Formats: sequence, C-alpha cells, structure tokens
Amino acid sequence: MRGFEVSVEPRYIPAESDPAAPRYVFAYTITIANRGTEAAQLVNRYWLITNGDGNQQEVRGPGVVGEQPLIEPGKAFRYTSACVLETAVGSMQGHYEFRGADGESFEVPINTFSLAVPGAVH
Repeated sequence: MRGFEVSVEPRYIPAESDPAAPRYVFAYTITIANRGTEAAQLVNRYWLITNGDGNQQEVRGPGVVGEQPLIEPGKAFRYTSACVLETAVGSMQGHYEFRGADGESFEVPINTFSLAVPGAVH
C-alpha cells in the first residue's frame, strides 16, 4: 500500500433521482492521501458496485475523472464522481492501481462503503 489512504464521503442526490423510474443517484467524494515517502501515479481504477438486489457491476478504466494524478508525499488528491442504482441502497468497493517512481505497480484498496437513501436503512 506504500502509505496511501483512501477516504470516501458518499451522499444521495435527490434532485437527480427518480424513485419511480427506479433511478437513485449517489455522489461520492474520494480523498487519496499519500502518507508515504515516495510519489506515485494513479493509473487505473476498479469498482465493484452492488445494488440492493445483489446485482453487481464491475467498472474498470484508466485514472479517475479523466485524470491520472501523480500524488506526492504529504499531498492528497480529491475528486467527486457519481453512481446510479436501481435500488435505494447499495455498496461500492474496489482498488486503485498505482505506479511508483521505481516503476513498480501496486494496489491500494478502497474499503466497502454504503450508498443509501436517507431513511432507507434502519
């Protein structure tokens, strides 16, 4: 992991959601902090998205929000993205693939976090 920490702040976006459709939109803000001693570049992402019915979708691709940031020691990269579910609850988890200054690739896990319409989970 080389000293990288990932924190997530998910939130429901009612203005873009339509429960009758059903369409539930969730935004999530990710902060990736480099607590290590070497810079590394985020090159790929992997997400496993699970809705409330247990249906899963995998998302893979280069970088995040169109960027492949180089994160220096003591610095952080923050971005916001979104996910659309057909259920009022779900979860996401995954990992980022980084490339270190030494050319070695390594993964940083993104722990499972919940997506839920307020009041949907008791």
